Amino acid sequence: MTALAPGKRAPSGQPVRPRKRPRPAAVARRLSMHALIWVIGLLIVGPVLYGVLSGFKTTPELSSNPFGPPQEWVTRNYTDLLASGDFWRQLANSTVIAIATALLTVAASAAAAFVFARLAFRGRELLFTLFAIGLMFPFAVAILPLYVLLRTFGLLDNPLGVILPQAAFGLPVTIIVLRGFFRAIPGEMEEAARIDGCGPFGFFWRILLPMARPALATVSVLAIVTSWNNFFLPLLVFNEPDWWTIPVGVQQFKGEHSTDTARILAYVTLAMAPALAFYAVAERHLIGGLTAGATKG
Repeated sequence: MTALAPGKRAPSGQPVRPRKRPRPAAVARRLSMHALIWVIGLLIVGPVLYGVLSGFKTTPELSSNPFGPPQEWVTRNYTDLLASGDFWRQLANSTVIAIATALLTVAASAAAAFVFARLAFRGRELLFTLFAIGLMFPFAVAILPLYVLLRTFGLLDNPLGVILPQAAFGLPVTIIVLRGFFRAIPGEMEEAARIDGCGPFGFFWRILLPMARPALATVSVLAIVTSWNNFFLPLLVFNEPDWWTIPVGVQQFKGEHSTDTARILAYVTLAMAPALAFYAVAERHLIGGLTAGATKG
């Protein structure tokens, strides 16, 4: 195909417009944006790569050659940790607690968000405001009364002592997110379902939840990540090492091997690996849920 000269007409009869060259300002803006993205990416990936490579060194080599590649790859820092049962037990504890927290948070928040979004009753906005006020109180403010409450109910050294408070503190933001999605569903769809004999619960279970799947995936990922990174509450609740989670295990391992920096970095790298793998799998659902919410909003 030959290019048509400016001013000539295409076979369809429409005049051919000459291509506009990008302006220098636009090119400079695009290059600066790409450079900024690369800098941010290096700042994020750099510490991770440093931890991975440092785990293959000995502590004396780490002191003499902190940033270079290992002169002799020491794999026992990783293999010894993978062969120990403590790491796998802590990994299982963190996984069970995170999944249970996410299920409880999303289930309770979805039911509450449906009530706040689709049902009209006196005091609805006031009650919703009370839930929203929960975002203003950090977890550390309630730590003393929470500890007394958990001790009273015998939930210390019990996974429920971590799951229930985490779910409670995750309710406000999850309800707010899900309520916005539920309110975006057209009312005509609910009326059509009611005409077909579908009650409020049937509409919620059969129609509303499947349509809000991106939002449910988003809040589930946020709940799991928040639970996985929680350090203070498991440290407060669990005194027995059998229930320690990954963050608590990292802290305790650091205290026991304070002189072996390379081994500590290997432990931290292994502790990060499950979270990075989970985010790599759930990234599409998280971005899709946020994009859908922005589109509906």
